[in-house]
Amino acid sequence: MFSFISLVCNKDYFCLARNSRIERQKLYEFTLGFQAWEQSAGAIVFPNIQLLASEVSKLLTKEIKRNLNGKPAEEARLALEQLLQQKGEAENGRLLLKSVYVLSQTDLRTMWNIIGSGLPAALMQCLYLFFTFPLKKTSDDGEASEDDTQTQEMLVKIMLNMYREEQGVEELLAADKLQSLIIATASLWDQCSHSWKVPTGRVLRTISKAQTKTSIVYLQAVDCIKIAIQNLFKLADTLPACDVCEAASIVLCFVKDSYPISSALLTEFEDNDGYQLLLKILLRCEGLQQNEGDPYLDEILDMLTCLTTCGKTELKVSGNIVHPQLPHFDFERTRSSGMTVKNLQAFQVLQSIFQKSNDQYLCGRILAAIGTIWAWDTVNFFLLEWTLQPINQFTDIIHFKPHPVQVQFFRLMESIVLDLSYVPHEILKKVQYLIKENIAPFCTLTALRCLLNMTRKDLLFSDIFRDSGLLGLLLALLRKQAKILRKSGTEKELNAVMLKMVAALTARSVRNTVVLKDYGMVPYIKIFLDDECYRSATLSILEQLSVINYEEYMSIIIGALCSSTQGELHLKLDLLKSLLRILESRKSHSAFRTCSGFNGLLSLLSDMEGALQDPPSGLWTAIGQNCILELVFYTLQGISAALHLDPVNSYFFQRNGLFEKMAEDLGSLGCFWTQGQWQIPVTLEKTRTFAEFLDAAFCSSEPFPMWLKNCIWILNFLDHMVKGTLHLKSYFKERKPEMGEGESYASFSCRWEMGDCAIVNPGALCVMVRLLPKLYKKGHSQLSQEIQCAVVDHILFLVKSEKSRQVMCGSGLLSTVITSCQDAFRNKSHPLHLPLTRVFEKLASQAIEPDVLRYQILMEPICFSGCSAASSLQGSSPWVSKGSALALQTAMSLISMTSPRNFQLRSNALAPSFVEFDMSMEGYGCLYLPTLATVMGPSAEQSVSGGIGMGTRMFPPSGGLTLSCWFLVSKFGLVHNSHPLRFLTVVRHMSRTEQEFVCFSVNFFPQDLSLVISTEEVEFQPLDIMEPEGEIINPSPFPGQVQFGCGKLLVTGQWHHLTVTVAKEAKKNCIVSAYINGQMLGSAKMQYLQPLPGSCISMEPSSFIDVYGYIATPRIWKQKSSLTWRLGPTYLFEEAISVETMEVINKLGPRYCSNFQAVQLQGIDHNRTPLVAEEKISFGINAMCSSLTTVQDIKSSYNEVDGRLIAKEIGISSRDSSTPIFLAKNIAGHLSGSLRTIGSVAVGQYGVRVFQSSPAATSLNFIGGPAILLGLIAMARDDHTMYAAVKVLNSILNSSPMSEKLMRHMHGYQLLTYLLKRKTQLLNNRILQLMFSLVGTAELGFESSVIKNYSAFEYILCNFELWMKAPENLDLALFSHLVEILQSSRDGCQNAAVAYQVQMVPKLIFLFNDPEISNSRITVACTILSHLLQGYFNTRDVLRIGLFLVYTLKPSSVDENQICLDGVAEMPSEALSQTSGKTIWLRNQLLKTLLDVMLSDKLHLSSEEQEETFLVLGSDWFLLFTQSYVHSSTVVLGIKLLLCFLQNRLLLNKFKEGIVAGRWLENSSVGLSILMDNLKTDPPVPDNGSFLIFGFSVLQRCLTDHVHIPEIYLLVAGLFLATPQSEPPEKDLESMLQWILQHHLKENVLKIGLCAEAAALLLEMVRVTVDKPIADAEASWEIAYPGNVMQFLCLVYHSYTQDPVWHCPDFLKTLAMVAFHSGPPKGGSEGLLTPDGPAIAEGKGCVDPSSLPLLPHPAKKQVWDFVRVLLMDSLLSIPANKQGHPLELILEASPEDATSEQKRHFQTKVLLSAMDIFSVTSQGEGKTRPRESTAPVYMMNIAYFAQKLVEKLNSRMFAADTKQILIFTSKQIMGKAPFLKRKFSSVPCTAV
Repeated sequence: MFSFISLVCNKDYFCLARNSRIERQKLYEFTLGFQAWEQSAGAIVFPNIQLLASEVSKLLTKEIKRNLNGKPAEEARLALEQLLQQKGEAENGRLLLKSVYVLSQTDLRTMWNIIGSGLPAALMQCLYLFFTFPLKKTSDDGEASEDDTQTQEMLVKIMLNMYREEQGVEELLAADKLQSLIIATASLWDQCSHSWKVPTGRVLRTISKAQTKTSIVYLQAVDCIKIAIQNLFKLADTLPACDVCEAASIVLCFVKDSYPISSALLTEFEDNDGYQLLLKILLRCEGLQQNEGDPYLDEILDMLTCLTTCGKTELKVSGNIVHPQLPHFDFERTRSSGMTVKNLQAFQVLQSIFQKSNDQYLCGRILAAIGTIWAWDTVNFFLLEWTLQPINQFTDIIHFKPHPVQVQFFRLMESIVLDLSYVPHEILKKVQYLIKENIAPFCTLTALRCLLNMTRKDLLFSDIFRDSGLLGLLLALLRKQAKILRKSGTEKELNAVMLKMVAALTARSVRNTVVLKDYGMVPYIKIFLDDECYRSATLSILEQLSVINYEEYMSIIIGALCSSTQGELHLKLDLLKSLLRILESRKSHSAFRTCSGFNGLLSLLSDMEGALQDPPSGLWTAIGQNCILELVFYTLQGISAALHLDPVNSYFFQRNGLFEKMAEDLGSLGCFWTQGQWQIPVTLEKTRTFAEFLDAAFCSSEPFPMWLKNCIWILNFLDHMVKGTLHLKSYFKERKPEMGEGESYASFSCRWEMGDCAIVNPGALCVMVRLLPKLYKKGHSQLSQEIQCAVVDHILFLVKSEKSRQVMCGSGLLSTVITSCQDAFRNKSHPLHLPLTRVFEKLASQAIEPDVLRYQILMEPICFSGCSAASSLQGSSPWVSKGSALALQTAMSLISMTSPRNFQLRSNALAPSFVEFDMSMEGYGCLYLPTLATVMGPSAEQSVSGGIGMGTRMFPPSGGLTLSCWFLVSKFGLVHNSHPLRFLTVVRHMSRTEQEFVCFSVNFFPQDLSLVISTEEVEFQPLDIMEPEGEIINPSPFPGQVQFGCGKLLVTGQWHHLTVTVAKEAKKNCIVSAYINGQMLGSAKMQYLQPLPGSCISMEPSSFIDVYGYIATPRIWKQKSSLTWRLGPTYLFEEAISVETMEVINKLGPRYCSNFQAVQLQGIDHNRTPLVAEEKISFGINAMCSSLTTVQDIKSSYNEVDGRLIAKEIGISSRDSSTPIFLAKNIAGHLSGSLRTIGSVAVGQYGVRVFQSSPAATSLNFIGGPAILLGLIAMARDDHTMYAAVKVLNSILNSSPMSEKLMRHMHGYQLLTYLLKRKTQLLNNRILQLMFSLVGTAELGFESSVIKNYSAFEYILCNFELWMKAPENLDLALFSHLVEILQSSRDGCQNAAVAYQVQMVPKLIFLFNDPEISNSRITVACTILSHLLQGYFNTRDVLRIGLFLVYTLKPSSVDENQICLDGVAEMPSEALSQTSGKTIWLRNQLLKTLLDVMLSDKLHLSSEEQEETFLVLGSDWFLLFTQSYVHSSTVVLGIKLLLCFLQNRLLLNKFKEGIVAGRWLENSSVGLSILMDNLKTDPPVPDNGSFLIFGFSVLQRCLTDHVHIPEIYLLVAGLFLATPQSEPPEKDLESMLQWILQHHLKENVLKIGLCAEAAALLLEMVRVTVDKPIADAEASWEIAYPGNVMQFLCLVYHSYTQDPVWHCPDFLKTLAMVAFHSGPPKGGSEGLLTPDGPAIAEGKGCVDPSSLPLLPHPAKKQVWDFVRVLLMDSLLSIPANKQGHPLELILEASPEDATSEQKRHFQTKVLLSAMDIFSVTSQGEGKTRPRESTAPVYMMNIAYFAQKLVEKLNSRMFAADTKQILIFTSKQIMGKAPFLKRKFSSVPCTAV
């Protein structure tokens, strides 16, 4: 191998090999080495493979030439064959060939080297010899033949690789061998080697594809094509067609492939009759089998097809487009690529072949070639058809062609329309002629199918074929066929196609349908319904007929359904499916109803009675139950489709009881139980859901009995019907579990349940309930009741949402449940009892008829098994226990029905009737208010006005207007697509004008939570063309639109009350105010409504203005949104109502349904006066006062105008009498006043829903009301029943004003109290809480705690005897609750007023007489009294308390101070008596209560109220509690209460001047005189008359008995300093007086002065004390208290020296009485004096004051010191010329029983003190010396004093020496002489 590699790499070796034959053996070694290289799979790499290839190729070429040189052809062929074989020495030739073969497959450069070696020409010569000179030999073994095949394959592949390159072809031409081979194939095809035909063809085709310009010139020069054609002409008649095709295809390849380079060969081909040759050859191919000659025939046809585009110039044709054409056809745009037909001669060959030949394959290939030409360029169709007209000509002969060719031809014709979008009118006319003549039925049939497909392409063909007469032709043929109705052969198929064609022509073409109807074809078309092969097209025709006449279609279909027999199941199914397609149009629903469609479909169900029996019987045995179920499905689907979103049909179906008929028919199918009552219930071990049962029914392998599967399927149909989706579903096929196709129904149901459960057909749910008892089969009790429970649970889910419950309430589901499921209701142990009860209760909480509720109450089940146990426990008879159990069950049911389902305000617990607007459905929905007002011109006709009432209602109202409405927002819209809440939009329109204007609107915009009120004139037009608001010119200085923010006042899911008042003022402006739930949003001034709409300034006499309104969104403002809201009662008043009226309306709540003419709030009895005048109510809209009507009924009941307006707004005919219209009547329509609107009608089929609320709490009033509930309480025998009965009573009374009214009317609260007393042992705290809820005070902290139910409060809560006897200390809980509601800062005063009305105070006071009442209860009761009087103060209750306080006083013989009060509070069993401390304690508690009331910061009584209270009781009442024998604690409290009043100086004066005694007794006896007169038998005792009591006189005497009580001093000191009572921290008197002096109210003293009466009281108490003998000089209070008081007075004096109290006569006299010594003097007159001054000491002959004996009490000195202070100030500041000088008052004061000696003693002391004062003043300096300003007063007082001295001396009342008096006088005169001269020169001498 290494030697081989070195060999091939040695260039000299090749040179040697070429020049020396000796080295032939070396070449042989080379070939062997090359073979080894080949087998190495590339492991050996040649450094220069191109050189190798070149040399090897040259060597092979040389070997070939050597074997061919000089030899004849046959010998040369043999030599070549031997050279290329593997045997002998020649084996190296084959290896050389193989080497070249391998090298030729490497790369292009190697191939070029091979080509350059001369090998192409040599191999061509070899090919020529092999092809033209076949060898006649037989192969001995198969290996030689196989070797020849391999050699042939290598040789051919080498040639193919070389001739693909242009260089190879060029090399070939140099040898001049190509022409010979081509000519040989055309002339010697029958003589050539058979094995070399195919290889030769392959090589020549490869050369053809690689032609160059040189090769074309070469072939043209040697006339190669010409000679080949001539030779082929000779062979065409002798050779087999397949051989001729094979030879001709080679020649044609050179012609076709050369054309892109040069047309010379094509021209030569055409000039030598090449096309005639092809035509001759192709026609010879007629009759060949499909597998003979096909490749070469197809090749010739393909090349001939290609030659059609070979031409030098484009064809020039004139367009001849016949119209009409398809809309998207445009011939100008079809001119496109260069693949257009340019060689018509070539196409004529194809056309001639199709015309002359009937061969199926050949004609088919021709048609395919034509289709290919069209596909190359769409213009080719028009180029050919406008020149040679092939399709047009083919149409004339197509019926002669084989059937497949006909089919292919008409498909080709279809492509003209479908692909080219061109309508060939001329061709279609010929096709129609074919159909008309019907020469060949199959051709006619195929042509019809072609036209059918065209017709389905575009609606244009419907017009074309109608105008061309094809439709009439077909109708005539069908009429004929309908009469004879042949049943066999092609005729049947042709009839079917004709029907399909007619169906296609009439589809979407009303004109063609009219033609069909005008031809009278409808009766004939019906005939074809019976045959299944015609039915589809026939139904299609009839369905199109429905477009022009739904009634005719419905009558045909319904008639066919009703007349069909039981066995014609497929006919019924097809008819039902067609009916479903038509019912998709809403317009067909009316025709379906009028043609008895519902009855017809229900009759199908009736005819299937017993069809689903298991096992089947009768005719139904031959019909599968699956088919029967399918028929049931499509029947129900038809009903569902006719009902879907069609209010007319739904109303018709419901009103005529067709749901009941459906339930009856379904129940008779055979799978439901119809043989008796319910069976004995069994205990369910397992329960499955309805969805799980459906999955089991869908699965065919589930071991369910067939009857149960059928029942489940039917219930499934009804379930989808309930949801409104049945008509959208296809029939549910059974599936096998292993298939796993789709998801289970359970998963689908779960996903559906997560969404919004909307009930579309509620009547279908009633059908399910009616079938519920029939879901039973003997022997399957367990399974039967399990599916029953599953169905009930599913129904329970369907009514889960509030909306679904409300929908079902209006469909009669409650009565259906009661009547269909009686056994389950009566038997408490039945498995369905509980779920059915839950369904019933959920619905009854929304609306229930009274008779249904009565029936439900009467059939409440009784648990008989528990009766014996109950009777044994209570020791009562069985019927009593049964009654209690019945009461419990009834109460529990009523509780569930009447309890609120959501947390809202208490007054709005029950949902009112409402209209719901859902903007997500259609984007609009409103209430239309026709003829709100009509402004008539002077000469306008009255007939143009609608409404009700007499006279004209002016607009706008002259006094303003008010909008009041209740609303609830369920869901706001999205912020970016916000939809406003339009509460009212008023639009008006002037006759003879087109524009309508919005003049008043109230809207709420959720995006900014604002309320917008507008009085602007805005044109009423769609939203997308509304002008911007900024362009409106407002001439008024006030805005035409105001906006108020609502903040967080609006809460979704709660009812709100909106009030908008527009109060008109002068100058066309008004004040607008808005309120939400009584809370003001704002108030603003804006312009008022214009008198005329728009820009009008006047109106013609004969014109009029129509005013109408919208609530919510009208159609013109359609805008889809997720907004959903509800409208409750809505009113429009033509005046601005007051705030008080608005508050009353707010309190009435949304369930109020009247006109505010006799308003009575719940629980309150008062005069019923109108809130709004009758004539001022424009309209009142309430969904409760509504009904369904029609336009005709409105026109007949009201007027034509409103009927037309309503019909126009809804969009129906004004003559319509079937469409139900929701009319909410104007509840003010019957009131007096001018014209009003008739009410409002709902506009919007899907966006408006009406619900009339009639919950169980309301319906109960019509079957007994509270009487039933009281009966339940009376039947209660245990606390559970009692609680349940009271709870339901509370729930109903709280939620239903009518029930509460009935309760009061029948004196139900008194009866309830009686029953509670009878069952006191059953009361508990829960029942008490219910009573609180009944009164309205239970929800403390959550809402208002004001008392709402006065009767319940009066007769139940205020019946304290009831609760005092109740267990669990309920009375204390009651008292605590009363304290809470009375001390409430918000509602306490209002509650106190109610308590006063119900006379709670006397009831509480009456409790105090109970000897067993505990002190804790007394304390709480006193707290209640305190809060009562603080919240609602009144003298009547104060008088009652005062009367009882007098009752607690003991006789004067009993000294209360001897009774100990310590521990009284811990002695609850101590009874009230005259000797008990409890009485005193109770008295004190009540006094504290009164005192707390008077001193309360919450209560601020005016002076008049204080006076009234004080005078009602009288001063003697207060003084009763200051008597000597009264307990000191009572005295303190009594004085506190008295002085609290005396802080008022007016009362103090009256108290001082005297008040008639006994007023408290007289006032307490008011009203008893008549009663007492009737009771008295003896003559009345004469009245002794009244007498006055001077308060302070009595009080002084009373206080003298209580001088030992320090608190009294403090209280009087507070009165003295005009300071209200307060508690000092210290309890000793000195500290208390200091504290009050520091904390008293100085401003009060400066304002009103000190109280002289209080000072007198203090001095009187001091006098009593100081006059008593002292027992203990150190520890006795008698020593401390007077000194403390005098010290206090001195301090006050120094603080308020200028106060007039110090000169008050009473005060001075009292002070003198304290200083006066009432006891006998010791040692004569000397004992009366206490000389203190220096004047006495200096006088000669005078008695020394110090020698006199001292007074017995130490405070006397403090008294005299205080007197001296007062005298000094008075003598220095008060002139003596004033009457009542202090000196004189003190001097002359003396007790009445004083002796003259005592008086002389006292006056001597006073005069000596005065002398001492003057002496000190004359000798002193500074303060004691008189100022110059007071000098005249001083001198005048000296003179006055001197005069008094003389007087007292003369009267012998001055026990002093006269000489000393003269000396004192002279000193005073002499010492003041200069001063007197200077200052008193003008003073008369007499003054001195």
